[in-house]
Amino acid sequence: MMKRDGHIHTPFCPHGTEDTLQSYIEEALRQGFTRLTFTEHAPLPSGFTDSTPTKDSGMKLSDLHAYFSALQQAREEYRTDIDIQIGLEVDYIEGFEQETAAFLNEYGPLLDDSILSVHFLKYQSDWHCLDYSADLFGEMIEIFGSTAAIYSKYFETVQRSVQADLGRFKPKRIGHLTLVHKFQRRFPCKEDFSEEIEAILKTIKANDYEIDLNGAGLMKPLCLEAYPSPKIAQRAKELGIALVYGSDAHQAKDIGQGYESMLPAFFHESKSPVKEK
Repeated sequence: MMKRDGHIHTPFCPHGTEDTLQSYIEEALRQGFTRLTFTEHAPLPSGFTDSTPTKDSGMKLSDLHAYFSALQQAREEYRTDIDIQIGLEVDYIEGFEQETAAFLNEYGPLLDDSILSVHFLKYQSDWHCLDYSADLFGEMIEIFGSTAAIYSKYFETVQRSVQADLGRFKPKRIGHLTLVHKFQRRFPCKEDFSEEIEAILKTIKANDYEIDLNGAGLMKPLCLEAYPSPKIAQRAKELGIALVYGSDAHQAKDIGQGYESMLPAFFHESKSPVKEK
């Protein structure tokens, strides 16, 4: 059985670590992984201003060439040991669909695999990063009016991302489906969003997309739950949706996080096309 990690960051991540690509790969080899997809945060859309205090949510556009070059070199270096795929984690930002599609049209041909994720939520004329910190999530509650209002907007935005026309190179895997749960132990939400999640799953299925089965949430002290939860992952499996394990590693030691505590039966092989090397 292929052991795959489909969501890994790199030293090109502005909010990550300086751990080398080789250190990620060596750790993956130590754990017996046979395929890795590096999915660095893509540059944010042209015209969009990062609303986080550190302004470090995505790579600089000027770093893309070096990123692709470094991954191509690593792939060649380890070609007899492990299958390395070149990817990006692309933000879906409401109102910037055309800019995102233009970016993907230009750089999509260079990608083997990619993820589409929601980190920013629009409220009136501003965008807010929902996973930056618990304190900022608390401020968002004041702005949106309630925790439930943030959840509602998040799942609405995820549904928009699945339905959005981002061109032929649109990512086919939806990232950390329940990221809004990241701070749930500090800011619990009593409202039930199972209908909204079911609708999202059915839209994912209708488009033959995949889900990122993300282990990072299990390591977050205010979450302690995978993105998505086992219940939602099981429902996705019942619908025939492929779930691809992702560590969401931002440092080499994060490779494989959560893997052993999540059901290996969920780790379906990706349907995304793999380029001939």
